[in-house]
Amino acid sequence: MPEELRTSTRDLEELRASTEAWLRGQVGASASVSGMSRPTENGLSSETLFFTATWDGQRKRCVARLAPAREAVPVFPSYDLGAQFEMMRLAREKAGIPAPRALWFEPDPGPLGTPFFVMERADGEVPPDVLPYTFGGWLYDASPADRRRLQDASVGLLAALHQTAFTPRELAPFGTAGLRAHVEEQRAYYEWAHGRRRVPVLERAFAALAAHWPDDPGPDVLTWGDARIGNVMYRDFAPVAVLDWEMAAVGPRELDLSWMIFLHRFFQDITTGAGLPGLPAFMRREDVCATYRDLTGYEPRDLDFYELYAALRHGVIMARVWQRRIHFGELPSPDDPDDLVLHRATLEELLARYEAAS
Repeated sequence: MPEELRTSTRDLEELRASTEAWLRGQVGASASVSGMSRPTENGLSSETLFFTATWDGQRKRCVARLAPAREAVPVFPSYDLGAQFEMMRLAREKAGIPAPRALWFEPDPGPLGTPFFVMERADGEVPPDVLPYTFGGWLYDASPADRRRLQDASVGLLAALHQTAFTPRELAPFGTAGLRAHVEEQRAYYEWAHGRRRVPVLERAFAALAAHWPDDPGPDVLTWGDARIGNVMYRDFAPVAVLDWEMAAVGPRELDLSWMIFLHRFFQDITTGAGLPGLPAFMRREDVCATYRDLTGYEPRDLDFYELYAALRHGVIMARVWQRRIHFGELPSPDDPDDLVLHRATLEELLARYEAAS
């Protein structure tokens, strides 16, 4: 896994002063902003800031999410923070999911140099990505029963979201519905991120998906998109804040299920590759799908296809992240572009079954 990655070039004190000036325009001249900081494990997409906002006797711990500056070499080509803000509101108010309370959305790039939104800050524990939770820590050290409670509660988040009925107007910010549109969008993202340097293993995966398309992709629902336990804050193994909604889309339920399953496999493979046991009994496909079926009555389908798609999607992102590190001089450029994909071996293993059948 990469160590801490560069996500911003912006000065914290300048950001604090600008945020304070903006906040005074929202709630009055008494407002102040203090304690501005960045999390030690910042996200790879939008920039995150922590601060305390005070006004009219109120004191609120806040988190701001900012679209990245162009010089930061963004992971994604665009950042619809308005859609993320609306997604958090819908998840919290309609689906009963503990998404952070959304406070303000500022579409004008003037105040901070880029659009941003502000939400309440929650307290809890997040399974870490660096080093991954499969190497050790509070989740690793938990009892099997507590880990299973966390797993089932996490699957329950997907069930709650997918079972909630949303109006066409509510779904409109999240793009064209359907698996075909989702894959086409991912292909366009690949072309944007890697058009100047092709990544053959990712192109093989796109071809395999096209050749083995599901007969019936299933009903479309509102999906979280980045559905993984590293985007959830827990307290006593129960979710208290569900984070990072920038990949929300309308598509088959299996998009979220396969992403949750694969992202654990991604960390588990890193761990076993280092000669450690990891958590082999955690987030197993059969267990995740059984819990989801019990909660929703829906039988997940075509999971081999969706797991390959999850590995491909993650591969496009990870290769873009590695190219950012090359840009900032943190890593040399590999001779083989497939080595930009950290989980190349896993992706090739998943591909083998499809290419053998072609």
